[in-house]
Parts: sequence; structure tokens; C-alpha cells
Amino acid sequence: MELALAKLIHYFQIVLQDPANQKCGGRKKTVSFSSMPSEKKISSASDCISFMQAGCELKKVRPNSRIYNRFFTLDTDLQALRWEPSKKDLEKAKLDIAAIKEIRLGKNTETFRNNGLAEQICEDSAFSILHGENYESLDLVANSADVANIWVSGLRYLVSRSKQPLDFMEGNQNTPRFMWLKTVFEAADVDGNGIMLEDTSVELIKQLNPTLKESKIRLKFKEIQKSKEKLTTRVTEEEFCEAFCELCTRPEVYFLLVQISKNKEYLDANDLMLFLEAEQGVTHITEDMCLDIIRRYELSEEGRQKGFLAIDGFTQYLLSPECNIFDPEQNKVAQDMTQPLSHYYINASHNTYLIEDQYRGPADINGYVRALKMGCRSIELDVNDGSDNEPILCNRNNTTTHLSFPSVIEVINKFAFVASEYPLILCLGNHCSLPQQKVMVQQMKKVFGSKLYTEAPLLSESYLPSPEKLKRMIIVKGKKLPSDTDVLEGEVTDEDEEAEMSRRMSVDYNGEQKQILLCRELSDLVSICKSVQYRDFELSMKSQNYWEICSFSETEASRIANEYPEDFVNYNKKFLSRIYPSAMRIDSSNLNPQDFWNCGCQIVAMNFQTPGPMMDLHTGWFLQNGGCGYVLRPSIMRDEVSYFSANTKGIVPGVSPLVLHIKIISGQNFPKPKGACAKGDVIDPYVCIEIHGIPADCSEQRTKTVQQNSDNPIFDETFEFQVNLPELAMIRFVVLDDDYIGDEFIGQYTIPFECLQPGYRHVPLRSFVGDIMEHVTLFVHIAITNRSGGGKPQKRSLSVRMGKKVRECTMLRNVGLKTIDDIFKIAAHPLREAVDMRENMQNAIVSVKELCGLPPIASLKQCLLTLSSRLITSDNTPSVSLVMKDSFPYLEPLGAIPDMQKKMLAAYDLVGNCYSLVSCLCGRKSYCRASFMKLQ
Repeated sequence: MELALAKLIHYFQIVLQDPANQKCGGRKKTVSFSSMPSEKKISSASDCISFMQAGCELKKVRPNSRIYNRFFTLDTDLQALRWEPSKKDLEKAKLDIAAIKEIRLGKNTETFRNNGLAEQICEDSAFSILHGENYESLDLVANSADVANIWVSGLRYLVSRSKQPLDFMEGNQNTPRFMWLKTVFEAADVDGNGIMLEDTSVELIKQLNPTLKESKIRLKFKEIQKSKEKLTTRVTEEEFCEAFCELCTRPEVYFLLVQISKNKEYLDANDLMLFLEAEQGVTHITEDMCLDIIRRYELSEEGRQKGFLAIDGFTQYLLSPECNIFDPEQNKVAQDMTQPLSHYYINASHNTYLIEDQYRGPADINGYVRALKMGCRSIELDVNDGSDNEPILCNRNNTTTHLSFPSVIEVINKFAFVASEYPLILCLGNHCSLPQQKVMVQQMKKVFGSKLYTEAPLLSESYLPSPEKLKRMIIVKGKKLPSDTDVLEGEVTDEDEEAEMSRRMSVDYNGEQKQILLCRELSDLVSICKSVQYRDFELSMKSQNYWEICSFSETEASRIANEYPEDFVNYNKKFLSRIYPSAMRIDSSNLNPQDFWNCGCQIVAMNFQTPGPMMDLHTGWFLQNGGCGYVLRPSIMRDEVSYFSANTKGIVPGVSPLVLHIKIISGQNFPKPKGACAKGDVIDPYVCIEIHGIPADCSEQRTKTVQQNSDNPIFDETFEFQVNLPELAMIRFVVLDDDYIGDEFIGQYTIPFECLQPGYRHVPLRSFVGDIMEHVTLFVHIAITNRSGGGKPQKRSLSVRMGKKVRECTMLRNVGLKTIDDIFKIAAHPLREAVDMRENMQNAIVSVKELCGLPPIASLKQCLLTLSSRLITSDNTPSVSLVMKDSFPYLEPLGAIPDMQKKMLAAYDLVGNCYSLVSCLCGRKSYCRASFMKLQ
């Protein structure tokens, strides 16, 4: 059966590319009191069993929309589950452990789907116990996700060990983890007395887990010794192991390990392989690769030799870069770099030489170093006349500090291609006299040499060269004298943007721009980035040359984006646009770059010296594509025949919306907000999730508040977001303190949608200034589905939902040209058939997921894993065989099977029938596979 399962999963890995494996606003603040049922952490199966034996109140859900509060306990002999009060006889108000077939976490049974109050029940707090040959369900709701996890983990452990239920109690001290800790203790116990000083024990635990605070470790030892009424501060081996397990076991990771290990307390290579394939979306995984992971992360020598990963090694693996939320493929250049320059967003800085405010801020050479090291590909130089015929860069409102022009270009030359090999644009603000302009030219030619790009643009071309062609080139953006004259100097409009904005706002402004003299030598350095003034889109589309670039103030660009969003996008398909902050931002605050990226504007200049949400978006966006400073724009904003409006409020034509499912599970090692005034280190954290993109995608939601927990707050909340243009969307995780004085910000992380990795991931949080904070993370689960594969469970039963329904179809609209309309008319019927096939396939897949008891975000691989566990008979033999028909792996019963299994096989066969129909209609195997992938 395992071989058949492996073949089946391999088949779907090739043919069925499931989107789940691809890639705080309206909610009021609430306070969640400690969600754990006791002070003691859950760190083993015995902890779960002990809690269940003590019992707790659970809500019992019935199909008739009634919910009853009952007190549930586990018998001391571990043979039955009981509840009270009940109208039944005491011996009937119980469920034998031996009768349990399966335990499901979440609202994944017919009872939950049909219950009118199900919408009010938290998904993470619900679970179901399926029992008997007909898979009847006992549906329960705990008062928190933690309690639900304890019951699910404990029951699964008991069911998997029903033949020897007491073994775990007797052998708890012989687990791989305990044996490893014993070895660690003995190695540190140089005297061999079986005890050691508390200071030594504290240091030893800190070596094993550097994130723990010394005060917390000492407090734990005092608690343990006090419970044993000990007066000495020396630590025994047993106390050391107990303290380590309580301090270093993250309950949410333990529950996950038990779930994916089939209720063991460690993972073998096979468990890890299935986890990576079905949950983490890793392709082409092999057993050798899994054994290598175990060797690198398992802490015990025994585990490395025998090939298993215990809880501590698994925690280390989940915290490693391999399980980071950021796709490692995006750590290198991964996009097509041969498109025209105008097809990319370009990392750009405003007034790069300033490190403070715009009005009095001093000029500093470090502004260039910082920007270039961050992958900035467009920097600004405002050059003025200096003494001794030496040009300088300075803030004209603060001339006490200035930079010599030669020193600036020397630094630029040194750092220009450290972070990226792709072209660097120098936006030259020339305010120099003719003699000093000639000095600038001489110095740039001397320092930059052959890196200066001065080739004349070709009239035969229609678009700018590509970043690939311009690698390691420095491009000067500036004013240029007419090329059809031989004059050695001439007048051009001034590049002083702030002064120009001030003149325009003046009551005396008459529409004329200030003129300055430009020498031919400086003009000749400008090639494919000639600065011109924007008039209107109609004139630009007719007369503007592809090598000319317009600069827009933030105010002007905002007006144009609101009044002519479609024209702005079309304009930017061919020409470069540069947006600079409003002159009113004298404090160096930043504009929202997303507003202008939505219009296709390539160069949105940011004040790198000012941290905050806007700079977070900018930094996060340019993390992708290897941080090279160039990001390819969405195809709908590049294709000449495409239509896109920056103000789109709904679905984007030609783009399939996706549903992003984010579960915020927990946080780790949150620091106190830096600007907080309150004493002590206690915080009340909560998490905001922001979606940034086109207007239809912008959204914000937040978790509950976890009170007084900064070390490992458990949130366990799931959110859904529909994303209509994924290529332009970003996700920003923000952690805040709900009980703050002065400052609430704890940390944030911003990531492009296209860089998300599915599965269980850690999010490395950044400080307010953008630095990665060591050991400070969020633990999340990410899943991405199409609209039909995601969303809330259906309220109606399966038979009703699959009945008569109005289907949404893409319609063809006549354009009024008979020849074109006649050609496309023949596509109407195939289009209708394709929509029907898609609908049928999606219904079939939803049916399989529901009957498997899996949520909508589950993948078909996870369905196959669930199916395989239910198709094994009591004597461990398969009840079905694998048969290939019409290139699809069907499952055929080997004898009589229960009704529930018949339903599951029927739903699975329906998927096969839909696939066969697609094969028939497509006629070509390759096209069929492509179609099937689309349906998924």
C-alpha cells in the first residue's frame, strides 16, 4: 500500500500542481487571558493524558443546531472517554477508545457544515471524534485552540497505541529526548556525582537554547526545587531534564510533530518526506535529502545515527533559513532581465546625500554608501558651485556641511555594483556654472571611465535597452542640448525640483520655468535618460522619444493617477517615470510607493533616512529578484494589448484571483517597544496583517491580544484575503503592544506575495529601522488557493450544493468589426465547455476534501495521505488496489468495504472521470495536463 501511495503522490506531483503548494482594520481590540489550561507547558504525550484525565468543559455540537456544555474526562485506565451531565446511563455516556477511527481538527464534518451556529465557532478550537464502522462523529469545541490541540494529540496517541496504552507512562524516561539530555548532563557533570551547581546548569541550558533569559531559567529551577521542598541549590539530572523540557518545548511545535509523525514523539525520514511534500510544497524530495536534514538538525547522536528527528531538532529545523517564509529562489536574480528598462520597477533614492530633514539636514557621504548597499539603482546628486573651481554637493539651506564632488563620485564608483550588477542611474541636479560643469565632466570620466553609458539611442528602436544589456553601466539622467546643432553651450530648464515647486505655488508664478546654461560636454554624458517636462499624455504618446524621461512631483503624480489611471499605465509601458516626494515633506517623510507602482511608475524616489511603514514597503518589495534593485512589472502592465486601471476595485481582467490563508500561530522572544515608558518587560502583543496592492486588494486584520506574554504568545488565528493581482501585492506583518505607554511598535516584516512559501514558516521580524532582530520571529502557516478552493466551508449539505446552480462564465463581447467578431464567435462554445469542466472538477475536488475531513486549503497530496490511512484493514492490509485507466490512477475495492469508504472512493473516482473528460476534449496529453493544472 505504501508503494502505491508513493506512486499516487508522485503522479499528482507531476500532473496536479495544487495552488496550495505553490506558492487590522475593522476588528476591535480584545484581550485573551492565558490560553493554556495550566501553568505547566505541554511537552509530552503524558502531559496531554494527564490533562485529559483531570478533565475540562467542552461544547458538544449536534446536527440540530444545538450546542451543549459537557464535562469530558478520560478514564484512569485510558480505555474510555466519558462526559456529564447526560440523560443517558453513565455506562452509555462514554466512548471506548478502541472504537475511535479518526480524530479531526477543525470544522470538518457534516455536523459542523450543517450546523446553523457553525459560523460562530472558531475553526482552530473545533475537533471531531469519528467512531464505529459507519464513522459517526462526536463533534466538540474547546475554549481555546490549545485545549483542542491537547485533546486531539492525546486521543491520537491513545488510538495509535491502543494495544499497549500504558507503555508511554512506564517508558517516558527512556524517550530519545530524555536519553540525549542525560548524555548532555553527564558530560557536564565532571565529578560524576549526578548533581551540579545551579550556575553550571543555567549556563548549560543557555548553551542549548541561547534565546532563554538567565532569570527565567533560575526561576524555573526555584519552582522545581520548591515543589520538592528542597533547600539546596544544586541541580539533579532529573531536575535538569524537567527544567529543560518545560522551558524549551514550544507546545505548538510539539502538537505539529505529533500530528505529522503519526502520533510518535519523533519524525523518521518517511514522516519528514511526506511533511515536506504534502505540507511545505517541496518538490523532488528524496529520502537521502531528509536524512541529510536530520543529520544537520538533530541534536542527539543517537537520532543522527538512527535517522530520526526529535522535538528539539525539529524546532531547530523550523527556525532555520530552510523554513523561512521567504522563497530562497528569490535570493538570487530569478526574473527575466532582458525586457526594456521601462518594464521594471527600479529601487530609487531621493536626495541621497541627506541623512536628516530636507530643510536643515547636513550632507553626508554615508547616505550614498547606505543606499547603494541596499541595492538602490537610482541616486540623486544636486551639484553646486564650490570654492577653488571645485563642485560640491550640499543642502542649500545648510551650507555649513558640504561634500566635494570628487569624493562623492569616488564613493559611488566603489559601491556602485556591490549589491547589484545592474545599471545605476545618476539623477544629476546641475546648478553649476559652465566652468564647474566642465570640471564635473572631467572628474566623472576619470573616475567612472568605461562604465559611463554614452551611446546615442538608436532611432530604429522603440524601447530602452534591457538591464541585462546595461550591466555594470552608469547612466546619467539630466538635461541635454539639441543634437542637431553644434552649439557648445545653451539654455535648458533648471533641474531644481523643490525650487520649481515653490515657484509654482507662488502667487506670482506665470508658468515660465527658470533657465540655466548647459555646456556641450555635460550634455553629451546624457544618453538614454534625457530629462523632459511632462505636458499631457496625448502629446507624450505622439512626440516623446523612448529615451526621454519625465519627473513628476508626488502631488502632480497623485492627481494624474486619479484622473487618468489607464493613460498613466499605458504611458509607463514605453517611457520611464520618476516620482519624487512633495516639497512639503521637509521632515523627510515618505510617500506611499504602492500608489505609484499601481500606475506602473518605475522610479519612485524614497527618503532612505526615514524609517516607517512606507520605507518598509519599499525595502520589502525590493527584497525579491535577488535584491538587485530591478523588479519586473506584472505582464498586464507591460503588454501593449493589455488593459489595466490603477484604480481597479475588483477582479482584474485576464488575472485569476487567489485566496491567501494565513494562520498566525505564535510569536517568539518579542522585545519591549524601544520607546515605551512603562517599567518592566511585560507586554500584551497582538499581530496585524496588512495587504498592500491595488485598491481591491488592500485589507487589514488583527489577532486577539495575548496578555503578559513576550516569550511565546500563542495566537492560533486564521485569516483569509482575496488577492486579485498577486504580482503587485505585498503582505506586512506588524507586531504591536496593546498595553503601551509612548510606543507600541515591536517589529514588522514585509514580503511580496510572489515570494511567500507555503506551509509552516517562521517570519523574521525587523526593528523600526529595518534591522533583523535576532531570535524574534512569528510562527505562521501559509496556504494559497484559487477562489473555489478557499474560503469558508459551505453551509449546505453536499447533495444540495452540487445541485442546480448559476455558473459564472466569461463572456465574449462583440467589438463591432465583423471579421474579428466572426473569428471569435467559434470560441463561445468551447469556452462554455471549459467553464463547465472547471466547475465539475472543482466540485469533485471539494467533495474529496470534505469526505476526507480536510479543510478547503488542503492539497490533493494530503487527501491521498488521508485516504491511504483509511483504506488499510485491521490486519494492516490494503482494501483497494491501484489501477491505471485513461492515464489516471483509479482505486478499486478488493472486497466488501464500509459505506463511508464507498463514498470516499466514489468522490475520488469522480475526479478521475473529470480528468478523463478533459483528456478526451483536449486531445493532446500536454494540453490536457496544462488544462488540469489550470483547474487546480
